[in-house]
Amino acid sequence: MIMGVREGFVRNLLFTGTGYRATVDGSELVLNMGYSHETRLNVPEGLNVAVVKNQIIVKGIEKDKVGQFCAIVRAVRPPEVYKGKGIKYKEEFIKRKAGKTAASK
Repeated sequence: MIMGVREGFVRNLLFTGTGYRATVDGSELVLNMGYSHETRLNVPEGLNVAVVKNQIIVKGIEKDKVGQFCAIVRAVRPPEVYKGKGIKYKEEFIKRKAGKTAASK
């Protein structure tokens, strides 16, 4: 807890996909992730959210709040295993699957 107050906790989320966008609108994170509608998530009190290019940066002094909000954001569009599109943690590795060409052999 002392580390959180002194330095703060930071989690980085990366999103990839054609037309995927994220913006911060006041106290809401607005995600356009290929659905027919945009997804609006309220940012909990005590967290700072910033969007830089294709990266969502979540900062806060409480580790559990930072982790829980990142899990909620990631659940909007989890990464898929064929093309890697979706939202993932920066340090997360997605094991990719081969497509249909490999299955016919």
